[in-house]
Amino acid sequence: MELWARRVNVIGPEPDMKLLIFDLDGTLIDSRLDLANAVNAALQRMGRAPLPNERIYSYVGDGAPTLLRRAMGPEAPQEDVHRALGHFLDCYGQHLLDNTRPYPGVDEALGRFAEAGIPMAVLTNKPERFSRELVRGLGWENRFFQVYGGDSLPEKKPHPLGIETLMREAGARPEQTLMIGDSAVDVLTARNAGVPVAAVTYGLQPETLGQYPPDILVDSLAELARELLDPDRAAALSARLAPGRG
Repeated sequence: MELWARRVNVIGPEPDMKLLIFDLDGTLIDSRLDLANAVNAALQRMGRAPLPNERIYSYVGDGAPTLLRRAMGPEAPQEDVHRALGHFLDCYGQHLLDNTRPYPGVDEALGRFAEAGIPMAVLTNKPERFSRELVRGLGWENRFFQVYGGDSLPEKKPHPLGIETLMREAGARPEQTLMIGDSAVDVLTARNAGVPVAAVTYGLQPETLGQYPPDILVDSLAELARELLDPDRAAALSARLAPGRG
C-alpha cells in the first residue's frame, strides 16, 4: 500500500468514520467483460465492427452515454449514438450478471465495515437501475443504505452533488467520509466535495491515478478494511496523514 499525505486529518480511528462511499465498476465489481460484450453487440446492430475489449475497458467510467459515444467515435452522428445507446442498454440489461463478480477481498471488506456499523453507499455513473440490479444480484442489498447512479441526481461524478447528498443523508461531515474508487473521476469527485479518497490498484483506469493521486492507494478492499478498522493501523495511518507529515 502507498500513502500520500495530501490532506489534513483525513482518516481517524473507527468511531470517527461515519460514511464510506464506493464506486461500483472497477472498485467493487469486475464488470468489464459484460460491458464489452454489450458494447460490441450494440456496434454489431449498428453495422459496425467490434472493438477490442481492452479499448472498451478504457472507455468505462463516465456513464453509458459517454461510453457509447467513445465506442462509436467522434465522427458518428448523435442520432446514431443514441440508437447505439438503446441497443447497449437492452443487451446489457439482459446480461449484466453473466460474468460480473466482486473483486477479491470485496465481500470480506464489506462484511467487516458492516460489522463495525459504518454506513455504506454506492455512487457510480452507471444507470441507477442497473446499479441496483447488480447490488441485489450480488446479495448486497442490505450492505448499502443508498445506491446512486449517473441518472439519479441532476449532476454525476465528478460533480460533488452525489457525495454531498450522501453526507447529508448519513449525517456525516467531510472529515468523517471516505470516497473509494479506482480512477481520476473518483479522486476528482472527492476533491470537489472536500472529502478524503482511497483508490484501488486493480481498477479499470489505474493509470489515471498518477495525475490525480488519492490519499490512500490499496491493492484490495480487504487491505483498506485492515487499515481503517485495526486500531493500531488506523492510528498510524492518521499520524501519517496529519499536518506536518509527508
